[in-house]
Amino acid sequence: MSWDSFIYFALSSVAFFTLGAVFAWKGRKKWIIYSSTLIGLLILGGFIIDMWIFLERPPLRTMGETRLWYSFFLPLVGIITYARWKYKWILCFSTLLSFVFICVNLFKPEIHNKTLMPALQSPWFPPHVIVYMFAYAILGAVTILAIYLLWMKKKEIQEKEMEMCDNLVSVGLAFMTLGMLFGALWAKEAWGHYWTWDPKETWAAITWFSYLFYIHYRRGYPSKRQVPLYFLLLSFVFLQICWWGINYLPAAIGSSIHTYN
Repeated sequence: MSWDSFIYFALSSVAFFTLGAVFAWKGRKKWIIYSSTLIGLLILGGFIIDMWIFLERPPLRTMGETRLWYSFFLPLVGIITYARWKYKWILCFSTLLSFVFICVNLFKPEIHNKTLMPALQSPWFPPHVIVYMFAYAILGAVTILAIYLLWMKKKEIQEKEMEMCDNLVSVGLAFMTLGMLFGALWAKEAWGHYWTWDPKETWAAITWFSYLFYIHYRRGYPSKRQVPLYFLLLSFVFLQICWWGINYLPAAIGSSIHTYN
């Protein structure tokens, strides 16, 4: 299956994601919320698998391909978060973000050919990127929560809501750590070094330490609520630089092995 078919899978999956989000917002018929979101995930996940087969390689090489995974993981994290904490708006925001990334891929498709450089032909490559994309989706969800609590919620921020942020950051950081370990093993196999302080690796470390700082700050100052939420937003900016902003940094252009092309 070629990339030309993406629009049909994209529109179908978004329709089911939206149906689940609307019913979650209205607080009606939970079976529709879960089944609709699951069907949307199966449709989008099926396209990813078909692309994997068509390309004869993991669809993880280009920026557009990583956006595809991110579009898949956002509703997945959204439904997991909804199932755990029953926040009716979380599916709406995760669906909206997923739709934005899907639209970017529709209007700015990347080159999806079968070429895969030798360094990427490693068993560590797929788990490294997939785990990272899942971590990014979790940390994207907690960023949505931080924005909601800071500017959209009219009442005082509750400790239960801060605990939700803490849990999401802890899980997201755990997966990010696992992704970094996979990346280090991949780098050792491909280039002979676990870590070289390439610009991408430097920003990955900055991002990792920023979320770790959030966890320690919350433990040290549990009564503080707005300050750590603002720091979550800053950490997400670091994450965006690490993910795609690195492509535009002068220090990385032409020298980083991690820039997407």
